[in-house]
Amino acid sequence: MEKVYTKNAPDAIGPYSQAVKVNGLVFTSGQIAINPASGQVEAETIEAQTEQVCSNLKNVLEAAGSSLEKAVKTVCFLADMGDFAAFNEVYGRYFTGKPARSCVAVKTLPKNVLVEVEVIAEV
Repeated sequence: MEKVYTKNAPDAIGPYSQAVKVNGLVFTSGQIAINPASGQVEAETIEAQTEQVCSNLKNVLEAAGSSLEKAVKTVCFLADMGDFAAFNEVYGRYFTGKPARSCVAVKTLPKNVLVEVEVIAEV
């Protein structure tokens, strides 16, 4: 197992890696809308937060030698299922290969963000 790290995505806010590679796959940790340059959540809308999350995931996957196009499965967490359509609009621009996906609403996300996404992709 190989740990993945990039400065182009937020540092982990707990005892975990941004991603790990094993057996030809990369498993990302859930990414939230932290801007890696500032270390802060700067976006307030679901659309802007989803853009930041997808950008973070893109950077983590690239650091692992993969890409969004190689995603095979995503798991998406929304603070409010009322944001589903707006989330999908942004998500669909990034995940054009249409990987398998789960999307659930949760009570609360870290730093009170609106969205978190994790990815499994081929390396």
